[in-house]
Amino acid sequence: MISQSLGSTGFLARERETGRLRALAAEAAAGRGGAVVVAGEPGIGKTVLLQHAFAELQGFTVLRVTGLEFEAAFSYAALHTMCAPLLQGVERLPEPQRRALQVVFGMVEGEAPNRLLVGLAFLTLLTDAGEERPLVCVIDDAQWLDRASAQVLAFVANRISSDRIALAFATRDVDSVPELARLPRTALSGLPDGAARTLLTSAFHAPLDKRVHERILAEAQGNPLALLQLPRTVGPSRAAGGYGLPQAASLSGRIEDSFGQRLEKLPEATRLLLLVLAVEGTGNTALVWSAAKRLGVGDDALSPAEAADLVTVAEGSLRFRHPLVGSVVYRVAEPAERRRAHRVLAECIRTAADEDRRVWHRAQSVVSPDEDIAVALERQAVRAQTRAGTSAAAAFLERAALLSPEPAVRAQRALGAAQAAFEAGDYEKAERLAVEARTGPAEPLRDARADLVRCQVAFAQQRVRETPCMLVDIAERVAPLDAQLARECLVDALAAAATIGRHSPEMGVAIEAARRAPAPAGPEGTIDLVLRGLLALFDEGHTAAAPLLRQAIADPHDSVWLRRPFLALLIAVESWEDGAYLALTRAQVEAARRAGSLGNLSVGLSMMATLAAQAGNHTEATALIAEEEAIVSVIGTTPVPCAELHLESVRATASKKKFMERTLQEAMARGDGPVIAMAHRSLAVLCNALSEYPAALESARLAVQRDELAITGGALAELVEAAARCGHKEEADRALDALVELTGPARTDWAKGIEAYCRAITAGDHQRAEQLFLTAISHLDKCALILHAARARLLFGQWLRRAGRRREARGHLRSAHQAFTSLGAGAFAAQTAKELQATGESVRRGPDDPLRQLTPRELHIAHLASIGTTSKEIAMQLFLSPRTVDAHLRNIFRKLDITSRRQLRGRQDLDPG
Repeated sequence: MISQSLGSTGFLARERETGRLRALAAEAAAGRGGAVVVAGEPGIGKTVLLQHAFAELQGFTVLRVTGLEFEAAFSYAALHTMCAPLLQGVERLPEPQRRALQVVFGMVEGEAPNRLLVGLAFLTLLTDAGEERPLVCVIDDAQWLDRASAQVLAFVANRISSDRIALAFATRDVDSVPELARLPRTALSGLPDGAARTLLTSAFHAPLDKRVHERILAEAQGNPLALLQLPRTVGPSRAAGGYGLPQAASLSGRIEDSFGQRLEKLPEATRLLLLVLAVEGTGNTALVWSAAKRLGVGDDALSPAEAADLVTVAEGSLRFRHPLVGSVVYRVAEPAERRRAHRVLAECIRTAADEDRRVWHRAQSVVSPDEDIAVALERQAVRAQTRAGTSAAAAFLERAALLSPEPAVRAQRALGAAQAAFEAGDYEKAERLAVEARTGPAEPLRDARADLVRCQVAFAQQRVRETPCMLVDIAERVAPLDAQLARECLVDALAAAATIGRHSPEMGVAIEAARRAPAPAGPEGTIDLVLRGLLALFDEGHTAAAPLLRQAIADPHDSVWLRRPFLALLIAVESWEDGAYLALTRAQVEAARRAGSLGNLSVGLSMMATLAAQAGNHTEATALIAEEEAIVSVIGTTPVPCAELHLESVRATASKKKFMERTLQEAMARGDGPVIAMAHRSLAVLCNALSEYPAALESARLAVQRDELAITGGALAELVEAAARCGHKEEADRALDALVELTGPARTDWAKGIEAYCRAITAGDHQRAEQLFLTAISHLDKCALILHAARARLLFGQWLRRAGRRREARGHLRSAHQAFTSLGAGAFAAQTAKELQATGESVRRGPDDPLRQLTPRELHIAHLASIGTTSKEIAMQLFLSPRTVDAHLRNIFRKLDITSRRQLRGRQDLDPG
């Protein structure tokens, strides 16, 4: 037996790998969970290593699942198998989690849950089981995991650092499972020469010529399965005569040939039984025998396969000795025989719960178009989507398209498959199917929607520069057929171009196309207001655009903004509409949470964090950034650093300059215009706070030169202050004029306050400057962005002190210092303290804030605990396990020098306000 041979001789050379896996289990038993990926070529011994390492664990629950190529199209198939021993614990889960698992496992009907909730439910199920006995989860052949299961398992693997859970994955190639890319890995290579020779000698008992012996060793390269199988291809006469082995095939191909040679010697009935086993794929032994007997295969067909060491029977389960055997069985069978096996399996499946597999086998049993089967596949696609099985839906629709007799219907189904594949995150398949959707009879609207999928793929893969021109092309093609779709595409083209840069060539193309937009098909809607408003902004300026853009963002629940959160942010900030910004972000986050749209949720959280940072709510901003990072780690996208740049510029500590400079360098390497401008603006804020005015001037100039939407206004305010401090009066005046062009058409206290204190900085008349400072403070005191009010008071206090009015200056400086201190704006507070000291007032240095020792996640957890949120509730919100939350709380207690949750209650410094 292969496993016995490896177990008795191969593990003398696997001590290091075995030790690492056993250490992983030991750490899990101690409450320090973790994961590892064992990667290596077929036959290298991954399966046997995992069996050997965990074979003698005492007091553990070991859960095993093997990825199956057949099941890769069925969402959550592997997860369901792994959960089977734990399903009795489902009833103890919180209701949303319980229902999520029940829906995706087909136990109940219901609306498709988002994948994050499924992952959280599985994590809770495992952690609950781990409280009784530590768990080891072994996932073999991970390259065949269905995508949904792979994402959930990776989600769990990244969140068990404080749990009694260990996950061990085995895969041929880590790159084939992108979800596992961030996990620790162990590369399994061939056996050392001594162990390889021992294994080869044990595998071949006949006399083996030395030349053949050395050739096998050379070609096997230490691969245990090759060492066991290649001698079978030699034969006694060649082994004794010293004939060499052919080298044309790859090593895996040579191993497969070895299995193929043994298959050729088997009786026909045995080969048929093995074909049914390979086609069935899931290891349902009862179904395999039912189908085999319908094909006339008797019980005696199994023995030759066992004797040939191709299958194993354990605890009533019939399985191939190695996955390559099943692949070879399926490959060497005649196509007609494969189809017959599929057809018989479809006939043998009776249960409604397995209807999807019945339809799938039925679809694989035919080669000619069959509309009845295509319709059945479409029905299963709809059913799969109700269980959040978008990857399964894509597979069903792809096969339905292949079996569709009518070319137009075939193309429409291919489009549906492309859209489902995109939703599942399978971008390569989505793009391929979108291309296929265009091979049918010309149908402009369908073809345009297929191209829209390709455009979405390009954007998701961060091929951002491709998308504006693609959207423009689609808009121009559909303009005569669907004016509304064309106008939507043009708005999206402008938004996509804005992520590249306002003055990029892509933006130029988008603007020119928008000027040629078809007239609205009906009454003017939000999209039409946005299109007119953006064109007015680019062509005529803020005075013409402001009324249109204000009207466009008036309803924060408009579906236009729920689908375009980034564009909503740009328009609100560019229009100085801080109230609309707040309403839009709240609506975006609420809608994204409700719909389970993780991508939109991460954008909404970033928007809220940016607003909280500008409002001085650092605890809230930090918590939102931590939640955004948790989501980004699940969906595998790259976080946009704008919220963190805002937060660190407000905190304004010299230690954060390196972070901003690094972010700037990374953005410049990517050619990311908006982030470059934001990084320059943040550096200008920081340097103004540190009184490093020449550096602030340079950074502000660079930010203004980029002239990016939603960034230039704030950068101009920094430029006015820095230029004035450096004595560059003319430059400060020019910057003020440019700022007034942006703030003049606005109606908010935010815009009027910023404009007033910038006018005051540059005013030559003392009486006018004083009145402008008082006007600025009056406006800014009414708006949520309290940092600006504090800065206005600091500037006014400085002006009063220099005018010799020290007593009046102290009042404003005290208020500013108190605000900066409460906000944690360290550099601004220090600058204000110096001004107070210059007025003759001593400033006590407060104790260091212990909250600064907390990480963003710890700060968020501390806040939630302070308002009475339980560990389980915190775990649900932050996508962690309760044990991980408790571990964070222990760190929080230590850092804050407290001993219990009760001491967190009522702490004002933890209230994001």
